[in-house]
Amino acid sequence: MKNYLTAFFACLLAGCATAPPKGVEVVENFDLTRYLGTWHEIARLDHSFERGLTSVTAEYSMREDGGVRVLNRGYSLPKKKWKQAEGRAYFTGDPKTGALKVSFFRPFYGGYNIIELAGDYSYALVAGPTREYLWILARTPELPNITLEMLVTKARVLGFPAEELIFPGNRAPAAP
Repeated sequence: MKNYLTAFFACLLAGCATAPPKGVEVVENFDLTRYLGTWHEIARLDHSFERGLTSVTAEYSMREDGGVRVLNRGYSLPKKKWKQAEGRAYFTGDPKTGALKVSFFRPFYGGYNIIELAGDYSYALVAGPTREYLWILARTPELPNITLEMLVTKARVLGFPAEELIFPGNRAPAAP
C-alpha cells in the first residue's frame, strides 16, 4: 500500500538529514509527555505526498522501546478515502530539546524539529531539515487568527516561504 508519508520521508531523507535548517533553533525545555496525543494540521508547505489531503492529523503515543509511535492520517478529496501511515520517532539528542528523527520505512529517518511551541502545548511550528518542509499544528482543528498570524510571521522571519503555506482545513467526513 502506497501512502503519502512514505513519499514525504523519501524526500526528507537526502542523506537522512534530521537537523533543523541552518539558523533555525528547536525548542528547549521540551516535555514529550505533554506533546503526546492528537495534533491537527492547520497549514503546511505543499508537497506531492500530502497533495489533495484534508483533515490531516498526527497522533503521537509511546512505544515499548521508549520511542514514539506516529500515526498520521488524512482524507484524500480526489480519491474520497482516508489514508494513513504509521511510523516511529526518536530523539536525536537531549530529550528536553524538540529535535526528533522520524521514520515511516526503516532504516531511513527524516527530521522533525519543533521550532515554536505554546506554553500550554496547544500549537506547534514544525520544520524538517530544510526550509521546504513546514507545518503548523494545533490541538484543535482551528487556531485563533492572532496565533496563526504570529506563527506565519515567525516562519517568514526564519526564511521559510510562508506565502506558499496552504490551509487544508477540515473538509472530510468523520474518520472511521
